[in-house]
Amino acid sequence: MNGDQDVTNNRPVALVTGVGRTVGIGAGIAARLAASGWDVAITYWGGYDERMTWGPDTGAPEAIVKSFAGRGLAVEADLTDPAAPAAIFDQVEERLGPVTALVMSHAESVDSGLFDTGVESFDRHFAVNARASWLLIREHGLRFKGAHGTGRVIALTSDHTVGNLPYGASKGALDRITRAAAHELAHLGITSNVINPGPIDTGWMTDQVRDDCLAATPLQRLGTPQDTANLVEFLCSEKGQWINGQLLMSNGGFA
Repeated sequence: MNGDQDVTNNRPVALVTGVGRTVGIGAGIAARLAASGWDVAITYWGGYDERMTWGPDTGAPEAIVKSFAGRGLAVEADLTDPAAPAAIFDQVEERLGPVTALVMSHAESVDSGLFDTGVESFDRHFAVNARASWLLIREHGLRFKGAHGTGRVIALTSDHTVGNLPYGASKGALDRITRAAAHELAHLGITSNVINPGPIDTGWMTDQVRDDCLAATPLQRLGTPQDTANLVEFLCSEKGQWINGQLLMSNGGFA
């Protein structure tokens, strides 16, 4: 936690999941919200980055939290554990207060297709991308204490499926869960939307993938974490209140 900040302020609290790397989309979102008046809690899971080609970004969660303008908290949590969402909310409420905005940027993403996907990998993708997201949204609804119309749920999705079967399928489930929340949390005044940011290079792109994405994007540049963070900031603001139950494409026209 960033202990140098005033703990008596009235800044609303945002919980942003999947913030394990300084170059990630989650880190960009968390920093943008912190700069625009939110206290921000982040979650991360070092075990995931250790399995990925980019490797762990040692000390990144603590550095991200330390950079916040307001109070911050980093919580390490394995979202394959069904008990993790409630435990996360317990820690955030104890240290920062009740959550107003839940932004889910966590993901399990390991490429495999119809024939080479293992059952264990398939189940892990659904546990992290779909089940944990459902449990986080449910926890948010059970605990929400804010004024009607101020609550937010935002999820990041993808339409990538070919050669990435369990990731794409579980993200499809995430879309349905999040959009259903727009109706099932309506009595609480919580809006719920999904953002598809398109391909954003946070260290995973090969030269060929980068060239292909550039060729398919009318603006002739790759998306950045800041592009997604700008939309999240707007949706979390009072001006974004009327956008609800939507799957928003924020990808520069990528086709």
